[in-house]
Amino acid sequence: MDNFARRRERLLSGLPGEDLDAYLISSPVNVSYLTGFSGESSHLVLMRDRALLVSDPRFTEQLAEECPGLETHIRPPTKTTLAAVAEVLNGLGLRKVGFESTALSVADWEALKELLPAVQWKGAGDRVERLRMVKDDTEVKQIREAIDIAERAFTVLCALLRPDDSEIALCDAMEGYVRRAGGRGTCFPSIMAVGPRSALPHAPPTGRTVGEGELLLVDWGVSGRFYKSDLTRVLDTRRSGALAPVARGRLEEVHAVVDRARERAIRAVHPGVKAEEVDAAARTSIADAGFGDYFGHGLGHGLGLQVHEAPALRPRSQTVLEPGMVFTIEPGVYLPGWGGVRIEDDVLVTPDGCEVLSHLPRALTRVFQVD
Repeated sequence: MDNFARRRERLLSGLPGEDLDAYLISSPVNVSYLTGFSGESSHLVLMRDRALLVSDPRFTEQLAEECPGLETHIRPPTKTTLAAVAEVLNGLGLRKVGFESTALSVADWEALKELLPAVQWKGAGDRVERLRMVKDDTEVKQIREAIDIAERAFTVLCALLRPDDSEIALCDAMEGYVRRAGGRGTCFPSIMAVGPRSALPHAPPTGRTVGEGELLLVDWGVSGRFYKSDLTRVLDTRRSGALAPVARGRLEEVHAVVDRARERAIRAVHPGVKAEEVDAAARTSIADAGFGDYFGHGLGHGLGLQVHEAPALRPRSQTVLEPGMVFTIEPGVYLPGWGGVRIEDDVLVTPDGCEVLSHLPRALTRVFQVD
């Protein structure tokens, strides 16, 4: 049994207890998780003894290549996807169907109810997402590969960085570096924030150049074949030896505070610990240093087929950590008018603690020679 079949078996184990005949999986990400198919516009009908993917002629060859042995129903161009799904469900005699209420739009659900008036529908919003929180060895391997690509792209960025590079130009450049390193592309718009703009956690890029600030915050991620990575580092871009000592010390001070919070959070990661406790380890560390009012987001998020998925590491998150979970640890301090520092690593929960999967240096590194 391959990994995809094992995942379907795990999902199906809950089917009898819910008094359902089948699950209808509509989220493209969840279809990929359960089948290995990388296309879209397809729905998976999952029964106790059968799995059938409803798709269209664009993907006939791709399905044969990516999902050998998986039963498919290829709709003709004269039928819509929903009509084909209804035809399959009706033909199989299914009467009690669980559907992904977070993925299927209200309009599509209403259309299916009209096409299948005899079917009883039950919202099953997060069944697959709960399974996806714990990664198997194949998934962890692909995340490692995405991290490696991201780190190689970042190394190139640093080597070619120039004071007159703009935030926008660097975002464009990172996309190329990622692709040349073997990635499909960046998995979200890269953040390149110079100086005071780094106080915006999700700063959109502008024409501001690297040389106009004393730091550059770089937040980027990679899409591998399926799995993602997400990292952040801060670069010291100061060049003048005439900087005032107080200005010189602020960057080192804030960076040290954030790095210490990151280390404390990582030490708190163990199976059986609640996600809120890991968040609290970093949040308390930052507050003790006097910057508690300047850390306004959760500590981290799950990482896998999506760059943001469960579990969430934030205050009041009751998720209990388990071996196989992969998530980011990304504390930050953001000072309006001056700038922000965030350091982000990708972490795997292990049976006896955790493994930090990312390896780029966290130390504050000056990228330009002092004038």
